[in-house]
Amino acid sequence: MKLIISPGTSPLRAARAGTLAVALATAALSACAPTGNEAARSGGDPAILARVDAVFADYAGLDGPGCSLGVIRDGRLVHATGYGAANLDHGIANSPETVFRVGSVSKQFTAAAIALLTIRGELDLDAPVQRYIAEFPDYPDAPTVRQLVHHTSGVRDYIVLMALAGNRDEDFYTNQEVLDAINRQRELNFTPGAEFLYSNAGYFLLGEVVARVSGRSLRQFAHDEFFAPLGMTHTHFHDDHNEIVADRATGYAPSGDGFRINVTTLDMVGDGGIFTSVEEWVAWDRNLTEGTVGGDAWLELMHTRGVLNSGDTIPYAFGIVHGEHRGLATVGHGGSWVGYRAGMTRYPETGHSFVALCNGAQIDPMALIASTAEVYLEDRMTPAAQTAAPDAQAEPPEEDDAPQDRPGPDIPDRTRYAGSFHSPELNTTYHLREEGGAGLVLHAGRLDPALLLAVSEGVLSGRRGMTFRFSALEDGRYQAMMVDAGRVKNLRFSRVEG
Repeated sequence: MKLIISPGTSPLRAARAGTLAVALATAALSACAPTGNEAARSGGDPAILARVDAVFADYAGLDGPGCSLGVIRDGRLVHATGYGAANLDHGIANSPETVFRVGSVSKQFTAAAIALLTIRGELDLDAPVQRYIAEFPDYPDAPTVRQLVHHTSGVRDYIVLMALAGNRDEDFYTNQEVLDAINRQRELNFTPGAEFLYSNAGYFLLGEVVARVSGRSLRQFAHDEFFAPLGMTHTHFHDDHNEIVADRATGYAPSGDGFRINVTTLDMVGDGGIFTSVEEWVAWDRNLTEGTVGGDAWLELMHTRGVLNSGDTIPYAFGIVHGEHRGLATVGHGGSWVGYRAGMTRYPETGHSFVALCNGAQIDPMALIASTAEVYLEDRMTPAAQTAAPDAQAEPPEEDDAPQDRPGPDIPDRTRYAGSFHSPELNTTYHLREEGGAGLVLHAGRLDPALLLAVSEGVLSGRRGMTFRFSALEDGRYQAMMVDAGRVKNLRFSRVEG
């Protein structure tokens, strides 16, 4: 459905001005079509707009969540509109002014703060992390700040660590608990600089580095140095989940034939946490091309890609990823957290940028803006039949947390594995119990019990892609195990009583 409000006035702001009745009446009279800012829509080619609407057709109705879309050319918003509902309780439509949580798209703002401190001479990118966070573990091969930026540090992902420690997605834990968990680790995933492996812990730590170097929280630093100068008055790092945010879209996840609210109570920022809108994104996109804040040195650093110890250059720069789409160079990033999805892609050779901010966990904004880019830029692209799919620019997908109950080989001689195993790095004990016909079941913290399956002798598999590698067989029972889970590798457990 289309909700038409005067330019510059969102549905929620209209309500605060006493015009909610008018807005709702207008919405009730509308047909199923995209929502949004008519001033931005009216100047475009109707044929192009119709093709873009077709890309987002699955998310156009107010009976489900959707997206806000922005098309930018040469620093100017040339098309902006909303699709679907920002709030299903009240039937409020998404619009270019709707504020969304953007997940890991936030990383470029954290990296921007690091880059700004670097060019000012207040921060050394090649210094060990421990120089700025004294309690960070004293690893034999110390990760550097630069390696945190490029995801080449080997630091284990805190989101996976907290899940492995037995926390459910809906559980609350504090910033200090996350920092403590990172600092308890005694091993890295790999030698720093040897590999690229996406790590939210790295960017959480970068936020902490900004705070300790500048004396201001990441939220305050970003506001003072970027958002205020650029006029981004509604954009912020959301470090208080109880804070009221005007025009905020609610996050949703599919459930049966409908949707359920899917938001977070966590206050971590750095790896995520930015709230912004399509309308305000334009100022940031312009800054990534003009360097209004930061200047040329900052711009160059922001686009500098990481280099591995082998000398190979990786696509990941400062919270943005270099790629290609049908013969055109791209710079972008995706975001995924609870019921929010976001994507941004710039095409530097054409001066175009595309951003989609969405509030449904089932939506793929990177695919949507790639299709939108093809509508606008197809005459400058290599024919689709001659090219592969566009390079991935989103963060890796969230691991599946469904109970591990798929059919699979049973575990022979379960007594070898059954018992309790403790990890000091997680400060958690896993209990592996034989439960009759169910097989060998893992009990970990507040997580639902999960069935374990045999891979080979001494190797089992479980939820979230977990692999358990057992060793030290004594008296017919394994005494130790190592756990791998995607962005966490070689987590050590030892058998204990209990």
